[in-house]
Amino acid sequence: MSDAAYEGATLEDVPAPEEWREVPPGGEEYDDSPEQPFQDVAASPLSTFASDVDTASYSNLRRQLRDGLSPQGVRIEELVNYFDYDYPAPAPGADDPFTVTTQVADAPWASDHRLAMIGVQATDATPTRAGNNIVFLLDVSGSMSAPDKLPLLAESFSLLVERLGEDDTVSIVTYAGSDEVLADSVPGDRHDELVGILRELRAGGSTAGAAGLQTAYELATENFVEGGNNRVVLATDGDFNVGPYGPDELTELIEQHARTGVYISVLGFGMGNLKDSTMEAIADHGNGNYAYIDTLDEARKVLVDEFDSTMFVVAQDLKLQVEFNPATVARYRLLGYDNRRLADEDFADDTKDAGDVGAGHSVTAFYELVPADGEVGSDDLTYQDVEAGDSDDFLSVRVRYKQPGASESTEVVYPAGADAYTRTPSADFRFASAVAEFGLAVTRSQHAEGADPRRARERAESALGEDRYGLRAEFVSLVDAYERVAG
Repeated sequence: MSDAAYEGATLEDVPAPEEWREVPPGGEEYDDSPEQPFQDVAASPLSTFASDVDTASYSNLRRQLRDGLSPQGVRIEELVNYFDYDYPAPAPGADDPFTVTTQVADAPWASDHRLAMIGVQATDATPTRAGNNIVFLLDVSGSMSAPDKLPLLAESFSLLVERLGEDDTVSIVTYAGSDEVLADSVPGDRHDELVGILRELRAGGSTAGAAGLQTAYELATENFVEGGNNRVVLATDGDFNVGPYGPDELTELIEQHARTGVYISVLGFGMGNLKDSTMEAIADHGNGNYAYIDTLDEARKVLVDEFDSTMFVVAQDLKLQVEFNPATVARYRLLGYDNRRLADEDFADDTKDAGDVGAGHSVTAFYELVPADGEVGSDDLTYQDVEAGDSDDFLSVRVRYKQPGASESTEVVYPAGADAYTRTPSADFRFASAVAEFGLAVTRSQHAEGADPRRARERAESALGEDRYGLRAEFVSLVDAYERVAG
């Protein structure tokens, strides 16, 4: 694709249905975690998962549809969490750096089921005024030569540079056949110098990712800002050669530095050899986030508009555990978060890593519920009291998190009572549930065969709200593109 063609590409330009094609075998790699089936409340009353603020799956899906590719790697929670919702923010001085909102309504794809929406909204107050110590770790191997890779990467990081000031420092490490330090602790207000380095980047050579990562961490450690934001930002098409490191050694390297306060964010670029599963794992182990940059507008969203939420953590290792009331819920299932599920005992285990939430981030999760209708489960259970009681709560949400840098977690509990149910759900509920339904349809969920992209589109279009940046309207176009390609 030429530069001009890439810049002008829109969702209206997708190929005709007969041109739908698969990615070449072995070209791109995605996590294949199975979706969660329905769980019996009497036998399994708890559902536990780690928070997720990654958004890569949405922009990657957008890219795939624009290029006429059969969608792969669709993670429903990342589609939903791509968008902002009007959840109430914590009051200044609140004990916890987030609020939890719940709402229950009828499930659009199953009229006899309910849909519970749980929203966690982080404070937008950044936890520090100390500077940013950022190391750009940039893939300049031969595979990065395409217009939607290195050229887009350079322009994207130029946007980030313009966001920095004199209290910030920037280092730049590139890697191909070997790694090279192009800048070491350059003051962030030297924009012209930094942008000049970025625009001189050229692609060529093999991929020595692990060596570059080691060098980037060394620079981040040497320039560590006590109380500041110390972060490696890795940008690659994902063809990450670990070199002399084994996968376990690489994971230990990333986790070791995360424990010292040097986190990592991962930005994916391009198509054809995107190693989505590897990039997501790097971000997860490094207390960071993972986004996919398919356009300069997406780079502006992630690196400029959402700079604070990308860079500044306000709640570490945030886990949710939902307890369902057998008097009102017979069965349930979590939509998405398929590779974020945790064992119930991991909830109180402070050594168990989970997702980190940045300033202003929100985390949204949906549960599909089968009402109890007076049934309380089997009396044959040996170890569990199956008496439902007379509570009319749907569920209780327990949240555990750590203050940044802390080793012990705090737990808070938020019940969702009968008043959480409504026949007139909010615009946010309607839009987010439309995104979830679309995700179920695209992934061909065997547990939601009634999911319908057309119905999702209509519901989303009726719930656009203010839509300041036009992202919700773009989602409607995304559904249109999917229907044109999928027929």
